[in-house]
Amino acid sequence: MHEEIISSIEVIPLKVKLREPFIISLGRLDYADNVIVKITTSNGIIGFGECSPFRTIHGETPETCIAVGKIITEVFIGKNALQIEELVALMDKVIFGNSSIKSAFDIALYDIASQNAKVPLYKFLGGKNDKQIHTDYTVSIDSAEKMAADARKILDAGFPVIKVKLGGSPEDDIFRMKSIRAAVGDVIPIRIDANQGWSKEDAIFILNELSSMNIQHCEEPVLKHNFLDLPEIKSASKIPIMADESCCDHLDAARLIKINACDLFNIKLGKSGGIFKALKILRLCETNNIDVQVGGFLESRLGFTASAHFSLCSNKVRYFDFDTPLMFSEDPVEGGITYGDGGRIELGDTIGLGAIVDL
Repeated sequence: MHEEIISSIEVIPLKVKLREPFIISLGRLDYADNVIVKITTSNGIIGFGECSPFRTIHGETPETCIAVGKIITEVFIGKNALQIEELVALMDKVIFGNSSIKSAFDIALYDIASQNAKVPLYKFLGGKNDKQIHTDYTVSIDSAEKMAADARKILDAGFPVIKVKLGGSPEDDIFRMKSIRAAVGDVIPIRIDANQGWSKEDAIFILNELSSMNIQHCEEPVLKHNFLDLPEIKSASKIPIMADESCCDHLDAARLIKINACDLFNIKLGKSGGIFKALKILRLCETNNIDVQVGGFLESRLGFTASAHFSLCSNKVRYFDFDTPLMFSEDPVEGGITYGDGGRIELGDTIGLGAIVDL
């Protein structure tokens, strides 16, 4: 394995209009406002990465990602792209936080490394392409009538599970869920995500009220800084609790495991800073027998192709939230994952990441 010296880096904005607004308790989005990182080595290998910064979650914007990308570029030029651990540590040394843009650089490095090894990324990570991946599809938070109608469309489209955004008042959220269940029946499982929208008391009340509605799990019921409330919520709820915004990297995961805060973790490459640290979360989950959902933000198929490769690395990854590329009004990606009927996802055996954006 020869060196892959980084000769050039491009940090490029990618803005795509959504088919309709994506609304969660933290706000409304009309565009996927993403950033692409393109790293070229002296041997001509090109690695691609992508991030989708959420100002309400990451504290990042496309503008900050581009600014921080320049800082990272300055210290990456001339380095060996195959030394991923050292380069991840270097990113953390030159600037704190900024996990979103760091994840795009990280993914591009893994793309280069797996191309250098002449294997698909999942194989480079020790995985096998032997897992069926079916994504859910998300109902944005809205009026109960609109949410019920949207859920019915998802059911009719053949998706195996519906994800519902909540995070309002107990009365509103319970009514929303009753309306959705009336529209889709009781059989199809539903995942709910409060996006930190409830108080501890409201979370316990709502979860108990919804416990008979075939709810697969509930993501991040309370503010991420109130993670010390999660053990009490978990104990009081028949619905499994999944940590999302409160679990960014492996350090967060270890803390939550120590206090028995949740039943499940939602791993997103854009939260962890990329694949390197996300793998550390997976190892903790394997050791502690914790199942995982892999999700994302508003990445294109490029970002979710990286997530698909990552998902093949452990049998603890059981749930998939890969729906946002289906919300794009146009598809800027060549190669990568494809979507089949009912949210079925296929990943080919192209070496490396296998997805590019021609910008």
